[in-house]
Amino acid sequence: MITQIKVASSSSVFKVAGAISNIMRNQNYLDISTVGAGSLNQAIKAIAIARGFLIPSGIDIYIIPSFKDIMIGDKEKTAIKIRIEKK
Repeated sequence: MITQIKVASSSSVFKVAGAISNIMRNQNYLDISTVGAGSLNQAIKAIAIARGFLIPSGIDIYIIPSFKDIMIGDKEKTAIKIRIEKK
């Protein structure tokens, strides 16, 4: 069971959307972690595309955003965690 994926600003939106779709077909939730505006942008676009992939098969999703402190190297950063759940 995959419970978390990380999205970078360089992540392919369509690959992330495909991963989200495949995971959400088989489980009830998924957490996405992003750090920075670019990765958040890619994640939101991927979620919108994934929702379009899932709706025809009768699966709808919604998101719950929150903040999360993480360590990158020796520095503490604030990440945005996006929980995706089935409706």
